[in-house]
Amino acid sequence: QVPLVESGGGSVQTGGSLRLSCAASARIVSGRCMGWFRQAPGKKREWVAGIDPDGTTNYANSVKGRFTISRDTSKNTLYLQMNSLNSEDTAMYYCAARSQWGWCNAGFDSWGQGTQVTVSS
Repeated sequence: QVPLVESGGGSVQTGGSLRLSCAASARIVSGRCMGWFRQAPGKKREWVAGIDPDGTTNYANSVKGRFTISRDTSKNTLYLQMNSLNSEDTAMYYCAARSQWGWCNAGFDSWGQGTQVTVSS
């Protein structure tokens, strides 16, 4: 496992935007699969978006076109830009990573502590 620290959560109105950040080591941000998951109260944790070591990005259908995952290797940070937020996006958001090289579809072994996103009308 590797350390991951999320930030950027908060409360926003429907239609608003937030940007989540995940700080990690240079080795992880520049060369490993990283992703975002979320878990709403009473629901299972669900995958939101991922970025493979080659930069390929993938999104859950529920966020496609609204969320953007990216990484800044100069800042050792993964981001999740979230636009057009609605109440169904309310959840605890978790940053995730693979400590060893591999594609995201092989799974994640490291998790952050989470950052809360609340969307209200």
